[in-house]
Amino acid sequence: MAADHEALKADAEEYFRSSVTPFIKSYCLPCHQSRRPTRAGLNFDPALKTPGHAAFSEIWKKAAARVKAHDMPPKDVKQPNDSEREMFGVWLGKLKYLSQKDPGPFIIRRLTKTEYANTLHDLFGVETSIADGLPDEVSGEGYLNSLSPLQLEQYLKIADKVVSRSTPIQKRLFSASSAREVARSLAKKAYRRPPTDAELDVLVQTFELGRKNNLGYQQSLQLMLKAVLVSSQFLFITPAGEDASRKGIVPLDDYQLASRLSYLLWATMPDDELMALADGEKLHEPAVLDAQVRRMLKSQRSRALFDGFGAQWLGVGGLKRQVFDPAMFPHMTVAMRQAMYDEARLFFESIVRENQSVIRFVDGDYTYLNGTLASVYGLQKSVKGAEMRKVRLSDGNRGGVLGMPGVLASTSFPNRTSPVKRGVWVLEQLLGDHVPSPPPDVPALDKQDQTTATTLTLRQRTELHRTNPVCANCHKVMDPIGFGLENFDATGRWRDRDSNGQPIDAAGELPGGERFSSPKDLKTIIAGRSDVLSRNLVEKLLSYALGRRLEGYDEIVVDNLMQEVANDGYRMQTLIKGVVTSYPFTHQRIGRKEDLQ
Repeated sequence: MAADHEALKADAEEYFRSSVTPFIKSYCLPCHQSRRPTRAGLNFDPALKTPGHAAFSEIWKKAAARVKAHDMPPKDVKQPNDSEREMFGVWLGKLKYLSQKDPGPFIIRRLTKTEYANTLHDLFGVETSIADGLPDEVSGEGYLNSLSPLQLEQYLKIADKVVSRSTPIQKRLFSASSAREVARSLAKKAYRRPPTDAELDVLVQTFELGRKNNLGYQQSLQLMLKAVLVSSQFLFITPAGEDASRKGIVPLDDYQLASRLSYLLWATMPDDELMALADGEKLHEPAVLDAQVRRMLKSQRSRALFDGFGAQWLGVGGLKRQVFDPAMFPHMTVAMRQAMYDEARLFFESIVRENQSVIRFVDGDYTYLNGTLASVYGLQKSVKGAEMRKVRLSDGNRGGVLGMPGVLASTSFPNRTSPVKRGVWVLEQLLGDHVPSPPPDVPALDKQDQTTATTLTLRQRTELHRTNPVCANCHKVMDPIGFGLENFDATGRWRDRDSNGQPIDAAGELPGGERFSSPKDLKTIIAGRSDVLSRNLVEKLLSYALGRRLEGYDEIVVDNLMQEVANDGYRMQTLIKGVVTSYPFTHQRIGRKEDLQ
């Protein structure tokens, strides 16, 4: 295996030297080099010297996307031919072999609002609504590490509420014979690992400070409890106290692994069973870890995987706040938005729970509806009441996420559909393509000549927009996909005519020549790309689990995971277990990447 990697690395180095370097020097360096001014702040000089460095991973990806889309080089300079553009795209597939074997650092991150609320509930039995005053935050790759004075003040207020509302549990937590033993027991639960002696000293000093200020024994313990609740060890997911002499790549200890696993699948602290396995140093054993993943996915708590990852992936997390024109879409009530979210959640959970193939996300023939949402499907006569239930779908245009109202609504404007947004969503969220941002000087559709626009269909208006050569190369890929879903209005209802009364034309052709004329045809084509769909989901889940972008050696990890997933029919639990048992999930780098040998 090592010999194979060395051969692939040597091939990548030669390919870069003989093909990529001349391309960059000919077409990119004239504008993007160390001398001033550097266009768009992009400098290829350091990337040419160390192309495999993780710092340049995003540069190569964005450059390849723009070259593929014919956005770069600019139209007024010498252009590469098609084979040269293709060569530059092939380079991305070889880049990973220049990377060292590196799991990356353990990402220290603050608990999200949901994780914080769930953890307080599991520790002290308080309602999760105790954290409702905290701002909502994006989870996954975008985790935040900062803690502002305002946030700290909010946490202090919540700590006061916890102390006042959890008296029965405090009696159990405070039952040890000394303040230090109380601190030891409390800190192990709150920090999700045994505390160090230095951490215990701080807590005991807090207790003693209370006593010196004439607080009673119980009140001093409560002061110590507040100190725990606003500590970085509680508010952040952190590695255990590391031996300063330890450098290089090491496995996570079992407490780190328990926390990483529990917050991924349950969005809360490890339960007693996970902690007992960590105490016995058993959790890292492959058979034990596999059994724990199975157990956790069976639990109702695993809905957190959708609320954290699935909703973000499908883009339905913002439905409650999304604006819709109330005159055009009066049915977009609070109840309707909740039903749309629940439909996506229950569908996602069924694929995980039943260990179905990830392809079912596209070609599934069932969904979950209640009376409110059934009206969008035209099934209001057969589905009634507020309770969500599983419903088989006979219409081939429905089923799967492409025909799901929540997804269709999330990719629309307040007053109309957006073929562009829907096309980008399919490319990025299902197929894993990178779509470059639009040029800043291109007017939106709504800025077109309104006299002309009123006589055109949305498709014709978009195609007029596409006559701009700067826009054409990206839009010729995005737009056909979006038009293939144009039979669904801005809230996911089926229609045969658009808002101007013009017939819907849902026909199109994807790169490679595959043609379609309906959402059903488009679903069939995309479902046929099983390897692409699965790889995209592996990459997104691994990135979410690690709390960072994938780079370098991560791509090789994904290659290996894809072999496992494909060999088991692309089943969802196999994909999740593959991520949880992967090298970057179970290991960490301590120290600088440059220090690796």
